[in-house]
Amino acid sequence: MNLLNNKNKIRIAVQKGGRLKGPSLEFLKSIGLEFESKDVGLISECLNANAEIIYVRNCDIPQYVKYGVADYGIVGENILIEQKSKLKVEKKLGFGKCRLVIAVPERSRIRRIQDLREERIATSYPNTLKEFLRRNGINASMIGINGSVEICPFLNLSDAVCDITQTGQTLKENNLKIITEIMDSEAVLISNPSLNNEKILF
Repeated sequence: MNLLNNKNKIRIAVQKGGRLKGPSLEFLKSIGLEFESKDVGLISECLNANAEIIYVRNCDIPQYVKYGVADYGIVGENILIEQKSKLKVEKKLGFGKCRLVIAVPERSRIRRIQDLREERIATSYPNTLKEFLRRNGINASMIGINGSVEICPFLNLSDAVCDITQTGQTLKENNLKIITEIMDSEAVLISNPSLNNEKILF
């Protein structure tokens, strides 16, 4: 890839911290971009291309791309689905694989999704969970939580949780067991719908 002669700078949004940041930068290096990785700072200039990498919150990446602030973004599919985003997925990247699941305490009487009727479910993914419950004809209460969802049953805030897991280890550590899987997810490369030909990465 030779972007050195491009007049328009390509801007790529990646997660500023978390499990997708490292693999995202490795992917960008694999397609020929050279840059200094930063633990501090919001922008990395590419050394061999008219491009830059911006570091932002994971959940904000689709908005940066949608409104043209970034030309491309690397984000989890789960975020796109939760935000009901219509952005084009250029490529599935094969890393950041995880599952959105519903889990309950080990000793819970809830053993299948039908048992969730009239129960309380804590989640950071209310839109995805709402659609799942609707498809399965389940009426349950949703409690929106932005982090540490796994602790909610222990604190008696909820009867179940709906959250992302990679290995299931965190759930086990909090004495939770999975009763159903809602979706699989992995990192994807998304693009702004108004990209011109001078900003094509592939």
